Amino acid sequence: MSDQHYEQQYLDLMRRIWREGDERRDRTGVGTRSVFGAMLRFDLAGGAMPLITTKRVYWKTATREMLWFLTGDTNIRPLVLQGVKIWNEWPHARYVKETGEEIALDDFVQRIADDEAFAARWGDLGPVYGKQWVDWPTFRYRKDGLYEKGEGINQVAEVVESLKANPGSRRHIIEGWNVAELDSMALPPCHKTYQFHVADGRLNGLLYQRSCDVALGLPFNLWSAALLQRMLADQAGLEPGEFVWMGGDTHLYLNHEHLVEEQLEREPQGHPRLELLRRPASIFDYRIEDFAVHDYTPHGPIKAPVAV
Repeated sequence: MSDQHYEQQYLDLMRRIWREGDERRDRTGVGTRSVFGAMLRFDLAGGAMPLITTKRVYWKTATREMLWFLTGDTNIRPLVLQGVKIWNEWPHARYVKETGEEIALDDFVQRIADDEAFAARWGDLGPVYGKQWVDWPTFRYRKDGLYEKGEGINQVAEVVESLKANPGSRRHIIEGWNVAELDSMALPPCHKTYQFHVADGRLNGLLYQRSCDVALGLPFNLWSAALLQRMLADQAGLEPGEFVWMGGDTHLYLNHEHLVEEQLEREPQGHPRLELLRRPASIFDYRIEDFAVHDYTPHGPIKAPVAV
């Protein structure tokens, strides 16, 4: 077993991208340095979590987002009412583009919070993550040659049941990349494919991420994916095993130079653990109060702009 701190592989990836990545134009116009095909591995035994310590990661915010995904909701209002700001920029940009009103982001978000009808019109993100996870749309072919809408598929519920009933299956998968609905989404899924594997009573998990903002996104993605794995293990009566993260286009934005340089000067510290305080009746019944993190003493946060 290596004595190297679990976070060092994240810092090594960041350093490699910044020094060796291919510099390119991107969808946002900001520009990135990018590598392709990265991998990180973390052992979740004993409550360990891949929680980044070289800057503070707001794990409760990421947890609230994960719980929101599991509701299948696609409107930002429930997040806004909890003070979660992760998704605000996308509906704001759409509102400004479609109405021409140059409203400040904070004012737009306040209107989302205060006006339920306004939120219903402008706060929806389209069929993003949670919709695909718990209500993947289906269509049936009829004898008259037409299609009719069928019952949505709850992939998360099916994975829980398959982990219990058929742990040796190679089909424990949650998929977000619904090709037919990508154009309707505010942002096509970045963390797109989850697969799970049971060995010796331990649940291993793998996340494939097609596109990854290493500075701002990946610390959240690591926590969230490991959290989902822990929740699934809890529901299936399994111990947490290894979490494997795989990245396709794995990049740093050029306007994050100050963040990268400052973070790479810091040393990882501590080994935070996640405790699940309650096992609810289903994976859809967890609350934010059910999670406690121990021994998390990170360096301070480092702010940087989000590219939309």
